[in-house]
Amino acid sequence: MARTTTIRADGSAPAPEAAGPRWSEFGTLLRRGFIRTTVCTSLLTGLFFFFYFGVQRHPAHAPLLMPVTALDAKIAFEPAALLLYVTLWVYVGVGPGLQHSGRAFGVYWAWLCALCVTGLAIFYLWPTRVPSAIALTHGFPGFDALHRIDETGNACPSMHVAVAVFTLVRVEGVMRGLRLPWLLRSFNALWFALIVYSTLATKQHVVLDVLAGALLGLAFAAMSLRWRPPAAAGAKFATLALPS
Repeated sequence: MARTTTIRADGSAPAPEAAGPRWSEFGTLLRRGFIRTTVCTSLLTGLFFFFYFGVQRHPAHAPLLMPVTALDAKIAFEPAALLLYVTLWVYVGVGPGLQHSGRAFGVYWAWLCALCVTGLAIFYLWPTRVPSAIALTHGFPGFDALHRIDETGNACPSMHVAVAVFTLVRVEGVMRGLRLPWLLRSFNALWFALIVYSTLATKQHVVLDVLAGALLGLAFAAMSLRWRPPAAAGAKFATLALPS
């Protein structure tokens, strides 16, 4: 009779895995990736907006008006949701900050950049806008400035939602792999949901923009999980049948 023993691909035996959450690894990833994530997120966000506003002001042709659904009518306009809306630029840094190596970090950003470039190409070739019926004066700090800077164009797909979906999937994968508790993983899902809600409550997007953004984000998240550095999926093991 043979017993099955799992060994690493390099021939060494793996250390027994703890049954509980791997908090130490999670903490190490957060500390190690903080500086490079902060710097890269700031630089790439600035670069994205440079092209985003350029495309918004110089589309290939006149933007099409996105239709409003019954669900859009039911979601009340809430200026305070702007506070949730801007947290995307913190949330987007969580994913790359949890990558285990410099190579995985670079590949993650490459996929995220490819997602953004695809969105910008859609905005240029198929420009869309949302209805601009909301008055620009409602007394909430920062909201008037948002409307002056970010006009009603570049609507579909919602890049806010696309990037948030990409981040949700990738962060959930890391948390699940480290066996972190459901409460922390639920916080990740809640943060994502609040960002999506904010895009509709601030009337920056309509429901169809959100659906298109979600599909775009899911597509790139799936591709990024399929094509990434092998170690990003966990340690590679080989299973051999050894004599008992």
